[in-house]
Amino acid sequence: MTQPESVTPHPTGTDLLVLHTLRCIGFSGLSGVARAVGLPEPDVESELIDLAVAGLVTRTAGDFGGWGLTEAGRAADAERIADEMAAAGARARLTATFDRFLVLNPELLDLCTAWQLRAVDGAMTMNDHSDPSYDARVLDRFAEFHQRAEPVCAELSAELPRFGRYPVRLADALARARAGDLEYVADDTSSYHAVWFHLHEDLLTTLGIPRH
Repeated sequence: MTQPESVTPHPTGTDLLVLHTLRCIGFSGLSGVARAVGLPEPDVESELIDLAVAGLVTRTAGDFGGWGLTEAGRAADAERIADEMAAAGARARLTATFDRFLVLNPELLDLCTAWQLRAVDGAMTMNDHSDPSYDARVLDRFAEFHQRAEPVCAELSAELPRFGRYPVRLADALARARAGDLEYVADDTSSYHAVWFHLHEDLLTTLGIPRH
């Protein structure tokens, strides 16, 4: 009797959102995935378990453990994301918006450098955040940058709704930093810099562009 061919699972709903989020943020604990997805941890954990049963993700136990994609998971994600973009007919518009993102990207990197380093007596040194006025000036520049990033995020969200989590996460990180949680600028896994990196990775993955 002929055995049926094995079929790679093809996630299409919340499971795809969880899978693709993990693809963009990389190896992560449950709380990190849940924050990025914007769903309760029990719901995300249930999706991750189902994806693990399907062979698309794997979990590493231990204090430094977490969830990561398998090769089958990366392939399934790439196939479904390509199908999603083709169905939306969004490639041309996403590519144009990505070009606008790339204009902003070096500015964000320069801001992160200004946050982490500062000139003292003509030499660059680590910013120990002992000068509130300096930090406030850099945070003001982040706020101005965010105002210009918002339209780019809005354009992405209009093309593919799953991009809608990024402006929410960026705004939350900036608000936390301005409220005194300084690690949300560049040092936390949910920092402004980390979320921007995840957005960059998502755009590259969605458009099928390898990261150099």
